[in-house]
Amino acid sequence: MDLTTVSGRKGMVSAPHRLAAEAGLSVLQDGGNAVEATVAVAACLAVVYPHMTGIGGDGFWVIHEPDGAVHGIHGCGGAAGAISLEMYAGLATVPFRGPLAANTVAGTISGWAAALASAGGSLPLERLVRDAIALAEAGVAVTAGQAAIAAAKGPELRVQPGAYAATFEPDGQPLREGDVLRQPVLAQTLRRLCAEGLESFYTGALAADIAADLALLGSPVSAADLAAHLATRPEPLTTPIKGAQLWNSAPPTQGFASLLILALFDRLAADTADGFDHVHGLVEATKQAFLLRDRHVGDPALTGFDFQGLLDDAVTLDALAAGIDPAQAFAWPQPPQWGDTCWFGAADGEGRVVSAIQSTYFEFGSGLVLPRTGITWQNRGSSFRLAQSGWNALKPHRKPFHTLNPALAKFDDGRVMAYGTMGGEGQPQTQAALFTRYARFGADLQAAISAPRWLLGRTWGDQSTTLKLEDGFAPELYAALEAAGHAVERVGPLTAMMGHAGAIVRHPDGRLDGATDPRSDGGVAAW
Repeated sequence: MDLTTVSGRKGMVSAPHRLAAEAGLSVLQDGGNAVEATVAVAACLAVVYPHMTGIGGDGFWVIHEPDGAVHGIHGCGGAAGAISLEMYAGLATVPFRGPLAANTVAGTISGWAAALASAGGSLPLERLVRDAIALAEAGVAVTAGQAAIAAAKGPELRVQPGAYAATFEPDGQPLREGDVLRQPVLAQTLRRLCAEGLESFYTGALAADIAADLALLGSPVSAADLAAHLATRPEPLTTPIKGAQLWNSAPPTQGFASLLILALFDRLAADTADGFDHVHGLVEATKQAFLLRDRHVGDPALTGFDFQGLLDDAVTLDALAAGIDPAQAFAWPQPPQWGDTCWFGAADGEGRVVSAIQSTYFEFGSGLVLPRTGITWQNRGSSFRLAQSGWNALKPHRKPFHTLNPALAKFDDGRVMAYGTMGGEGQPQTQAALFTRYARFGADLQAAISAPRWLLGRTWGDQSTTLKLEDGFAPELYAALEAAGHAVERVGPLTAMMGHAGAIVRHPDGRLDGATDPRSDGGVAAW
């Protein structure tokens, strides 16, 4: 896919599927603001990218307002109130699929409601989800990437209770590239949200249907759990680097790690994009950030760690950076985090810039597709530990550790940048790669995303902790990294393993630049 940076002035949307980007842009053209456009994108992605996201998952937002204020929204659900370790007797871990994986409330819709309530928009919800409803009813062509995932994951998904097979394998086999995916039941659910209000997902007639299906399929999530759920508005974490202020979402997300990687790398010497000092420095900063992440990040109500305090502490950051060997790799046996998701962003002519991300965690989440509503329920709670206490232990109402983290930066020259990616363990690493290429080394925005990337940690279906690199780097880089002690693994040409990234930059004069990932089915829509 040959892509170039897209420019505009009145509005812009970047999303990992072009139809979602177009849906968001049409909202901007009809007088909506960037938050309203982002809801339109989110709804559309739930239809056209159901393997990565949906209204049965969680979502996080970081929003830059026209006056310069930055705030966040967490549409993140907790574990069922009736959850207990006894439910998982005989299991070493929470299953990735099935009813016991569907053990947390889906918070995405509450995030939409909170964002719209603060946005001051004028368009009705019916307009925002219009394109999503139309595509769910008429159908959308399956892409090559979707078809490959459906084929690979079909054996573990079609055996789950619910409507997965009826929805995604209507002819008794996984949908192939070019086949039309229709989701009329999900279309009706989106219509009900318009008629009954977004709150009906948690307390109305729609909630009753959701709860009945969850109970029928064996999920521990109840009507009482849905009714008790609320989106929250924690302040995003923030840290300064040379020339910019960075923001990312607060725990239970790994936004802390994303910020810490960039804060540490800001203190390291590196003169050339994608040279040894750049890649090695970011990989080593990632290791230090992940050590702290895995020790402390989880439900913010259950940790006393001062994440913002560390990001504000220049002395501690200096010490952490000084501990990074510029020539030698730190041993890395750490276990990886899994997950799939969708990042998307929007900007309007008033100066509002949105960075948002939502997910059902694994491809198609728990595999439970609710028959009455067509909702695919997330398996975010499979990240819980089956332990009596400690980090991310499974407890009633506890919020699980989240890989999701939408990023935003404001440069000293007035530029505002929203950026992010899918990719679980790779999200902070891809964010660091594209941001440093653009911000520190002056790369073109699209080139910063299109260039080859790396991933320290897992790949699909594997627990490998090697340092994986795409083809396209200078030949000597691979050898230099290996000589420094990195367990280098070449993974071939550009691959979705490295995430589906996107970015939007608003310049002080109002000009907008946008980029999307050639590894995705994405697009940038602008006017």
